[in-house]
Amino acid sequence: MTKKTLSQKNFFLISFLPAMAYWYLEENYPIRIAITGGLILAILEIGFEHFYTKHVHTLSKFNFFLILFLGGLSLLGEDGLWFKLQPAFTGVGIAGFMIFRLWKGQGLMWEMMESMPNKPALPAFIIQGLEKHMVFLFFGYGSFMVFVALKLTTDQWLFFKTLGFYIVFGVFFLFEMVYLRVTVKKWHKSSEALNNVAP
Repeated sequence: MTKKTLSQKNFFLISFLPAMAYWYLEENYPIRIAITGGLILAILEIGFEHFYTKHVHTLSKFNFFLILFLGGLSLLGEDGLWFKLQPAFTGVGIAGFMIFRLWKGQGLMWEMMESMPNKPALPAFIIQGLEKHMVFLFFGYGSFMVFVALKLTTDQWLFFKTLGFYIVFGVFFLFEMVYLRVTVKKWHKSSEALNNVAP
């Protein structure tokens, strides 16, 4: 098993560590220790990614510095709220960046697919439609995590920060697959109709 394969298989579990550390430490120790533990695990997480993949993704860097910044605010105020707002800022930040790329005329997903060896056979408007749906997903998730951080318990926050998000994303993915199949069928039918009337 290569380092890259190991990382791809287990990295989503490793990404849970800062939140799990914070949850455990908050239950048993003062808030400053809980925040410090979460920050230490965030550093270990990004180090793990770099060690196994020899590369750190842009999103990982964004999350890392966001955790450091919000964790610092939480330490100064001795309040874990800022630390727990990290997934909210991440979700809204990703949505905002995707909106910006769509506004510039070329979505992030389309650019990524264009860079692949096997370029997508789908037209740009279908890919951009999927990306717009993902904007709603990340913005909705980020907004919901504000409510979770403010109103729900740390146990509930941990669930929605980790497994809850993957459950929501899985349901979203299933709906998107249905949408994609229906949209592609309509596109093929309209293309065939145009070909039939062409001289």
